[in-house]
Amino acid sequence: MTKRNEDRSALEREADEVYRSILARAPEHRIEPTIARVASLLDLLGDPQRSFRAIHLTGTNGKTSTARMIERLLRETGLRTGRFTSPHLHNVRERIAIDGESISAAQFVATWRDIEPYVAMVDAELESSGQARLNFFEVLTALGFAAFADAPVEVAVVEVGMGGEWDSTNTLDAEVAVFAPISRDHERWLGHSLAEIAEVKSGIIKATDPAQVVVTASQPEEAAEVIARAARERGARVVAEGFDIEVANRVVAVGGQLIDLRGTGGLYTEIFLPLHGRHQAHNALLALTAVEQFFGGGALDASVVEAGFADVTSPARLEVVRRSPTVLVDAAHNPGGAEALVDALDEVFAFSRLVGVIGVMADKDAEAILAVLEPVLPEIVVTQASLDRAMPADELAEVARDVFGEDRVHVQPSLPDAISLAADLAEQGDDDRIGSGTGVIVAGSVILAAEARAVFGRDKPDAR
Repeated sequence: MTKRNEDRSALEREADEVYRSILARAPEHRIEPTIARVASLLDLLGDPQRSFRAIHLTGTNGKTSTARMIERLLRETGLRTGRFTSPHLHNVRERIAIDGESISAAQFVATWRDIEPYVAMVDAELESSGQARLNFFEVLTALGFAAFADAPVEVAVVEVGMGGEWDSTNTLDAEVAVFAPISRDHERWLGHSLAEIAEVKSGIIKATDPAQVVVTASQPEEAAEVIARAARERGARVVAEGFDIEVANRVVAVGGQLIDLRGTGGLYTEIFLPLHGRHQAHNALLALTAVEQFFGGGALDASVVEAGFADVTSPARLEVVRRSPTVLVDAAHNPGGAEALVDALDEVFAFSRLVGVIGVMADKDAEAILAVLEPVLPEIVVTQASLDRAMPADELAEVARDVFGEDRVHVQPSLPDAISLAADLAEQGDDDRIGSGTGVIVAGSVILAAEARAVFGRDKPDAR
């Protein structure tokens, strides 16, 4: 091993140690519904989140894909960008990207060493007052903002971890607030009605000078009303799909789709988007409009739009990881995500027989997810991700049998074995269909999607 490779390996090990130390804190799904804690840390760090311009995203489904599109368009204009998304698939450093590349092990370690003393100070203050120390997501948000300030980036595209109002990322004041479609998820924390959920998410709308622009997807009426009211109260201007902007046309194409988007700057035609599904076209509309508004609302250069969208990637979003039989991986982890998945499967892939490999987290609405998938999957193999929060396969199977019936449900806790079984089941049919028109879809959780990618050697950190 060369000296350079030895140094790189040592840095990777050190970055892993730092990650494990942060991970030992309260997990990100154990929420402290306040931004005061992380704001105290950022104050000690000199408020790094105020050193760059920002676009902030919330919603239930599509946030990460939309964030990646926004960042890619901004980068195509020549700006130096930061991108903060969650969760990650294989490496925590995927969450913090600079100029489209995951932060390096050296940058990750150096930034942590810079903020570590201040994290310890805030921890001590919190514990002295009887509170828990900073949790995983609070620390990671501060680390991301500090890395962006140190780079320095000119603009950051920041996805909320959960909700909006009390999410750690809401310590920044963005010029553009983007709302992806809102549906039910994380109901323990966000509320049980769409209005309650939208109320928490609308917390990213700020009273700023100049006025913030809110770009929103088409929303259920009760969510749309909450967003509109919050915008009025805070003097923000709303640009809404279905009123001001639209997907004017879309055609399925090899490797993706051709889309016509009407933004605030005009109509952009025949844009190639190398992602599948109607939902991705609508994510692209949000991304385009957010960037238009970031630059004042006018039209973007056609070459920027064409090149930016053509280069977009979104791992584990209806991603083909194997051929013959085809194996797809999708991060759908709630009913809304499952609906988008089913819509895209019907439109893009002409499967004669598709078998599902399904695993969900224990805090998700497994029955609702399965009910959406049931019409398109003749059989499923129930499995589980290697995480404590994963619903045990046997427990999920009981729910699945109520939805699919006894004969259509198989159980295999080992994911590689579950995929192998599903492939065998998919190819059980007429001989002339074997190997063509058959497939496997792995879905139900982001963690399961990541582990499925790893099974097929797709677990290298995505650097785009």
